[in-house]
Amino acid sequence: MPDRPREHAFHLFFEAHHVELARMASLITGDREVADDLAADALAEIWRYWDRVNAAPDPLAYARGILVNVARSWNRRHGLEQRGARLAALFRRDHATTEADVPSALDVRAALRRLPYRRRACVVLRYAFDLSEREVAEILGITVGTVKSQTSRGSAQLAGLLAGVDATPPGASDSAARPGRGPVDPRIALARSSLASTEQRRGATGGMR
Repeated sequence: MPDRPREHAFHLFFEAHHVELARMASLITGDREVADDLAADALAEIWRYWDRVNAAPDPLAYARGILVNVARSWNRRHGLEQRGARLAALFRRDHATTEADVPSALDVRAALRRLPYRRRACVVLRYAFDLSEREVAEILGITVGTVKSQTSRGSAQLAGLLAGVDATPPGASDSAARPGRGPVDPRIALARSSLASTEQRRGATGGMR
């Protein structure tokens, strides 16, 4: 007979967290189109190791770690870091628009795609999901010190990209930076992007476009 309690426990976990896992995949990969597939792959792995996940002190943290590994593998296969230069034109358009939330969310996702993977993951987990440095370190398998440095560098790079200023390579003069739109707080931008992504995903789940 099927293990009803086990299936029921996983079903409750799925209903509670699948939207969050898909949102995390969207921000970490920078590609909303594949987020649901990656979340489904992660949930399949979570089900495969459900007894281990369910017995963990924090099952959601364990699940986030699985999702991050799935997203990391996808990133490696698709070489997103090498495609970043093609997105530069996205940062040059005027942002004075009454529909601020969705365009801003698109900007954040595009900017995130230009960050090296580890910086991107640290920034997303720290600012979009409000995890502690220790939690991020455990999920990514790195030290707290590395989380601090990667988050600091990633947020500075993201702020520059959102302001329309390309990051200046080491050793280059300040004049190499392109004038932009002014400072942007990456924490606020990520929070807005995360909220917009959640609302779009919930709308899609309800049959809305």
